[in-house]
Formats: sequence, C-alpha cells, structure tokens
Amino acid sequence: MKFGRYGTILARHKRPRRQTRILTAVATTALATGLILALGAPASSGSGTSGAASGLVPVPAAQPAPIASTAHGISAQVMPGVVIIETGLRYNSEAAAGTGMVINPDGLVLTNNHVIEDATSITGTVAGKTYQARVVGYDKTDDIALIRLQGAARLRVVPVGNSSLAKVGQPVVAMGNALGHSAVITSPGKLTKLNQTILASDEVGSTTSETLHGMLQADDGLVAGDSGGPLSTTDGVIGMDTAANGTGRQQAVGFAIPINTALTIAGQIAAGNASSVITIGYPPFLGTFVGTGTNANPLRQAQLGLSESAAPATPAPSCYTSNADLTLPAATAPVTSGILVQGVICASPAARAGMLGGAVITAVNGQRVGSPADLSQAMARFRPGDTVSVTWVNASGKPTTSRIRVTAGPPQ
Repeated sequence: MKFGRYGTILARHKRPRRQTRILTAVATTALATGLILALGAPASSGSGTSGAASGLVPVPAAQPAPIASTAHGISAQVMPGVVIIETGLRYNSEAAAGTGMVINPDGLVLTNNHVIEDATSITGTVAGKTYQARVVGYDKTDDIALIRLQGAARLRVVPVGNSSLAKVGQPVVAMGNALGHSAVITSPGKLTKLNQTILASDEVGSTTSETLHGMLQADDGLVAGDSGGPLSTTDGVIGMDTAANGTGRQQAVGFAIPINTALTIAGQIAAGNASSVITIGYPPFLGTFVGTGTNANPLRQAQLGLSESAAPATPAPSCYTSNADLTLPAATAPVTSGILVQGVICASPAARAGMLGGAVITAVNGQRVGSPADLSQAMARFRPGDTVSVTWVNASGKPTTSRIRVTAGPPQ
C-alpha cells in the first residue's frame, strides 16, 4: 500500500472529500494547466484490436455504420450502454464515482483504471439496475480497466466506432456520471486535435506525473466523474473520456483515449494475458501503508509520505482500519535502507504476522528491497494466495523473517 497516494484517485469525483486535480497538457506546440479527470501513462494509438478474447471484446468496424445525425440521436443510441460506477475505498474512508461502457452483453464494462483504483467495492448501474462488480484486470500504465457486472445478461452494448477514422472538426458527444450525481449527463462539442500527448499530475502536491499518448482532444467540457465514459460521433464511440484541462463545462478541454487503443488492451485483459503492465484480477495484498518513490531512506520516506501535522501518536495504534487517522510512527527501525511501514491494516496478512508501524521491510523472498518502488516490483510477481517470505526490522532493531500468505487487495 502507499500512504502518500493510497486511496488518492485522480480524475474521478470523490466523496466525502471533494478533490480536483491539475493537469498539464503537453501538446505539440503548447503547455496548459487545468482540472485533471484522470491519470495514466503511455497509451498506444494503434487502430487494431488484436488480442481480443474470442469475441468477448468488440472489434471496430473498418467503416462503421452511422448511428445518428444529431447530438440527441447519438446520446439516445449510446446511453443504454453507459454505466454509472460507484466505488468504496474502505482503507481511505471515502467513496468515489466514475463512468464505464458496456462492451459485452454479459456485463463486461470498459473504464479507466483510475476509476477503480484502490476500490474495495464496486457497483455499476446501467439501464436502471445496479450490479456488484468485480475487476477482470487492468493496465495502470495505459489507464485502462475491465470490470464485470455480476449476474448481468443481455445488456445493451455501446455502438463502437473506429478512432482511426476520427477527423478534426467532427461533432462529438461526451457522456458521463458528471460530479458523481448518479446520472448520465451529455455534453456536445467537436474534435479539435488528434494524437495529443498530455502530462498529468496531482494538484495537491504530487511529486509524480504520468504521460498519455495518442489522445483525442475535444471542446466537450468534461468534469470530474466523466472518466471512463464514451466520446461518440455519428459513427459510434471513438474514445473513452479520461482527462480534462480547464474548469467547468464551458471552459474545459477534454481528452479521450482512442477506442481502438482501449479495446486492444481490453481484449488482452479479457484473454487473461498478464504482462509487465497488465494485471489480471486483483493484486497481492500485504496490508501495509508505505510510501512511494525510489528513495531508500526510511526517514526520508516518512517525510515525503505525510504532512508535518501528522504528529506521532503515543501510544501508536497497533493497526488501522484506514489511512484517515494515520500518523507518523513514534519510532522507526534503526536501518538506513528499506521500506518504512507507516502502519498496518487491521486483520491483514501483515498484521497477523506481527508487523507494526515503524518497522522497515528489507527483503522479499530473500531479495533485498530498498525503496517503495522496489517493494511494488517485488510483490508484482505474486498472486493472491501465494506465500511470500518477508523480512523486516522492527522499531527496536529486531529482525524478523515470516512466511506471509497474501490476500487479494484493491486494484492499483
């Protein structure tokens, strides 16, 4: 887990704390800053869908059939397949909202990874009916996720266009769960640029940023909560709304991942093709709050992870139910390299193994780890249910190695 950003969702509408994000959009000729609706990294601008799993994921037609000629007509035909997504973030004591698109009648839904990131519960509402949802898989690098609505059948799918045929000046309609009000709102506009590269970062002091390539740009006024929704033309859905630059419907410039790119990745996920960037199902879960980044100094990780107002608690809790009350450890292990454990989640594998806040993890399966990034890479090799050997030093300096069976954790 990551206490610096664990539970921090970019580009979705969050409750009860309402946060916005700042996007820096790096286009071919300009830099701009505004409201972020999503965070991801490189997305291919390819036009095919190789890797689709035996028809589970649709393939864009070479020449899509026109579906409507007006904004109202477009929204009427796409709306039945638009999903209102609500997520619970138990370990952050928050809830969030976003949007998705039905791409298979049996309940496969395409959305952004950041919409379901850190979610401990997910529901999807489509055509007036609400379903519990499970994560099929996700690609956090390209900001793509696939979820399945449990028990769904004979759903209306969104009509799929072909993003390789998109043209500047084309009328478009964006649809989404704007501001998390549990209603699909439409916003018309036109395509203004193609193949854009944007640099996304968090307005609340994030030191990291990520890049999305090949984006479609439109003057459709996206707002928080629209992430994962369709960007449609008269030929069908050509993009997945992901980011915005500006404030409010009238000012915001929207960015969408081309639907061909999104469906290519969704096809790989549906086929179960895990890779260095694609996670199938849920990730392994230790149940620790740790920092982020590549700094190997545990004390420096503490300084980067929490604000100075998060003073050490005396006595420190033995475990936490969320990071809402997370505090700096009263003492840390006397080592100069490793991953500082800010705290552990109650009843988690780490808590059951006896790990406490202030400990520093130094090795996983005998492999030395020196930073939060190292821990993420080491844990990515495992699946829920695997037994992992974890070595840590507690705050008093005592080293411990324990075999820990990891469980399924929130998508990252």
